[in-house]
Amino acid sequence: MLDFQAILENIQKNATEAPDKGAVATYIPELAHVSKDNFGIHLRTSDGKSYGAGDFNKPFSIQSISKVLALSKAMSLIGENIWKRMDVEPSGHPFNQLALLEIENGIPRNPFINSGAIVIADILLSNLENPKEDFLNYVRDLTNDQTIEYNQAVADSEKRTGFKNYAAANLLKSFKNLDNPVNDVLDFYFQQCSLEMTCSQLTKTFSFLANKGICMLDKVRLTETQAKRINAIMLTCGFYDEAGEFAFEVGLPGKSGVGGGIVALLPDNFTIATWSPGLNKKGNSKLGMLALEAFTTKTKLSIF
Repeated sequence: MLDFQAILENIQKNATEAPDKGAVATYIPELAHVSKDNFGIHLRTSDGKSYGAGDFNKPFSIQSISKVLALSKAMSLIGENIWKRMDVEPSGHPFNQLALLEIENGIPRNPFINSGAIVIADILLSNLENPKEDFLNYVRDLTNDQTIEYNQAVADSEKRTGFKNYAAANLLKSFKNLDNPVNDVLDFYFQQCSLEMTCSQLTKTFSFLANKGICMLDKVRLTETQAKRINAIMLTCGFYDEAGEFAFEVGLPGKSGVGGGIVALLPDNFTIATWSPGLNKKGNSKLGMLALEAFTTKTKLSIF
């Protein structure tokens, strides 16, 4: 029998003592204020048990982790029609790279690079009556937690400085792959990325993808096939140009965000989330990547 609590505490101790904790993202000014000494890790098993160590109940900006939730909502609304507007291939490039988008005629490589996530935001804008409110309520319902909120200061900070996202959205618009006005789409996109959660809340939120599309409230959110497809895209595209490395070292579907969060899961077994704001050169949490590698190595629990 694995002692999950002891394993998480050991991982947290090693992370706290690590000499190199990476560098906090500064291109979103509001994120630059967060100390890279924060570290949290939380595990939730499919039988309802949970374990945590460090700052696992401290809220942080989940940023690109929200792209998975936006994709799941869009899939529940329009199903396979999503794939008429984007592909499911790894990009092999940074999350905000634009060259491929122009070469490939405005069809983003996958829904987790910024251009793909902006198209998903456009889909939600077209299909939700009150997009910001409806999306927040969707996430709260997934988690069975009404306390989850947007961080308006982060959203405003991104809106002031997200020039590459404006460029990507205008490029998408030029190829007729955005139906709504650029500013409206980006306003929703920045708001979506500003969601704040704790590691504990993230493991609840993502439990529906570890449970064949059924969320914490026993509601069917996606079909089993849709959940499987999102997990597949997380495995191949969840870490941008470091997705292969994460699959190789950790062996789980997962998604990172520049706020320092990572969430990963093993279907029918568990969801796990880490938070450490210091990033590596690829823009993924430096200690989070190492922590999840240590977890799957110690427990022998991965898809491989």
